[in-house]
Formats: sequence, structure tokens, C-alpha cells
Amino acid sequence: MTTAVLATTNPNKVREIRALLDGLDIEVVGLDHFGGIQPPEETGATFEENAALKARYYAAVTGLPAIAEDSGLEIDALGGKPGVGSARFGGVDSSYPEKFEKLYAMLAAAGGRDSTARFVCSVALVDGDQVRFAARGTVEGRISPEPRGTHGFGYDPIFFYPPEGRTLAEVSDDVKRAVSHRGAAFRALRTWLEGSYLNTTCR
Repeated sequence: MTTAVLATTNPNKVREIRALLDGLDIEVVGLDHFGGIQPPEETGATFEENAALKARYYAAVTGLPAIAEDSGLEIDALGGKPGVGSARFGGVDSSYPEKFEKLYAMLAAAGGRDSTARFVCSVALVDGDQVRFAARGTVEGRISPEPRGTHGFGYDPIFFYPPEGRTLAEVSDDVKRAVSHRGAAFRALRTWLEGSYLNTTCR
């Protein structure tokens, strides 16, 4: 079985991604499996650049194939913010309710409280020093008038998904995996793993 490191310490992301790759001949371990690894500085200007940067870094540090994703929320009324800075928006130590409050204040000032928006996820797999696979997934929606739901994580409570008539924090795990940006990107990764990589790689 192939072992790969998943470049995140977020237990929600680890759980979600393991479910998306369930059944494959690959063991995915999070960074908590190693302990003490300092994260790289995310200097990329795009989600794709940051995903590749993180995957290269953790592949070099651990000696394992590394899967990294970079994701965030783009709000049209704010010119695409918070974008690649989504996790750090409002300060690295700010809570998501604090981030929501700041975003709503910015949207009110811009006159676009119910702006169209999208979640973006870019994923990269690095083996050795080569990016072997990269993909991008998106999901389109709007900013909810107020945070709703407790089932998701991150910006899910303020992301209204029109086909469901609910925020992504109000839908089930199965629905979220089926429609989310991360689900789309990791389904593409799963297809690639099944079709080539796991058939030719022996670790």
C-alpha cells in the first residue's frame, strides 16, 4: 500500500479527504503523524502555486509523496477577497465568527452583502521533486445574509448554495462531498490515482 502525507493539520480536512479517497490502495496520514514540522511560508499568488509549494515542501521533509491543497473563498463584490488569504484573513489568530463579522462589514461598505461568491480548491501531488498531478475545483454560490448552520467548518456557514437552498454548513457530509470545491478537486485526484499512479507505484 502506498503511504502519502496530507499537508494539513486541520482534522476536518483530513476526515473529509480520507472519505473522498476511501477504498483506494493508499494510506493518507496528516501532519500530526509526524509532529514538529514547521509549515512553509505560503508565498504563492494563486491557489495553484500555494498547493504545489506546500506539496513540494512536505515531500522533501517527510520523504513521502505529498498531497497538498490550497483553498479559499472568493467574493465578487470584494474583488475576489479573501482569496488566497482566506485562512489568514482578519489575522491568523482570528476566529471564523470574527472573520465573518469583518467580511460583512466590508460587504456592507461595498453595497454587496449578498454578493455572488465561490469556493476554490487546488490540489497537487508531489512525488520526489516533481508535481505529478494538479487539479482545481470550484463551487458557485452567494454570501448568506447571516451565518447559518453548524455542520461544516471554515466559511461554510456564510456560503449559500442555491441548488440546495441552504448554506454548506447546513447540508450533510454526503451532499457537501458531492458538490464542494474540495470534492471536485479530490475526485479528479482519485480518478488519476486509480488510473495510473497506484498501478505503477510500489512503496
